[in-house]
Amino acid sequence: MIDYIIVGSGIAGICFAEIALQNKKSIIVFDNNSQNSSNIAAGIYNPVILKRFSEVWNAKSQIDFLNNFYPLIENRINTKIDFKTPVIRKFFSIEEQNNWFSASDKISLAPFLSTKLLYNKYHGIDSPFGFGEVFHTGYVDTKLLLNKYHQYLKNNSNFIEDEFHYSKLEIQTDFISYNNIKAKSIVFAEGFGLHQNPFFKYLPLDGTKGEILIIKAPNLDLNCILNSSVYLLPLGNGMFKVGATYNWEDKTNAVTEDGKKELIDKIKELLNCDFEIVNHLAGIRPTVKDRKPLVGTHLEYKKIHILNGLGTRGVMLGPSLANDLFQNIENGIALDNYIDIKRFDK
Repeated sequence: MIDYIIVGSGIAGICFAEIALQNKKSIIVFDNNSQNSSNIAAGIYNPVILKRFSEVWNAKSQIDFLNNFYPLIENRINTKIDFKTPVIRKFFSIEEQNNWFSASDKISLAPFLSTKLLYNKYHGIDSPFGFGEVFHTGYVDTKLLLNKYHQYLKNNSNFIEDEFHYSKLEIQTDFISYNNIKAKSIVFAEGFGLHQNPFFKYLPLDGTKGEILIIKAPNLDLNCILNSSVYLLPLGNGMFKVGATYNWEDKTNAVTEDGKKELIDKIKELLNCDFEIVNHLAGIRPTVKDRKPLVGTHLEYKKIHILNGLGTRGVMLGPSLANDLFQNIENGIALDNYIDIKRFDK
């Protein structure tokens, strides 16, 4: 008997798999490549919601945890995936500067927001009002992480590339079984695929489509992550990832002309240099109506668990939430009410 079956191997599934392996647990991971959001995600971690100048929930503890977590993954897969990179916010007015300084005076935000305005001259960007810098930021190369981690799991016979058929799951008092695999517990980390899950489809996972562009702008001199109406993430060799759109109606992974136009218009607002589109990608983020993650245990079946709803902040939320769920399952440590799916119990 193994310890865990994990269904889904995007950011959430990989985070739980890694926590389990760090704690010497045996795992089998199922994935059928039906979800795309983790693959195309920017992977930016940033403790501040810059649109509203507010703190991400539990930001300090999440940053502290991921700073220890990703080096362990890098060691396991022998690949650099975590890149500490400044995030700068472009200001469009004196009023935005003033709002920044007001936010930096708040106790919860003071450790994260620089009180010095930057007037760096980045070739390709007009910035008469300067920038604000956010501390403790960076990005995880999510596509590289998924590729390398999946290969690691395959090499150790921990990965089954196949659709998970819920009807074949047999639930006993002390264990569950699936296709002759017995496990102490199962964790569903399927992202938007949750809608097909008969155990958790009652949860209000909404799903928000996001489209991104990969552009080439050889004359854009930018060595940090620029946050504005869109983000610009340097990829090297004059390449940048730009995103993202938000569409609450379309639930497909197909790219759209409307999405492309929206991104191009916003790029033109930011840049005064030429660029060309190299690629156009789309995926469905697992977002929740109350904007909070979905973590916990099924009300009736105590061996069935969920880790989902990480939304746009998967690389930041995933590690600590995976650990919270693991500690809850293994040691009975209560989940924070903010994330616990018990908030939806009827």
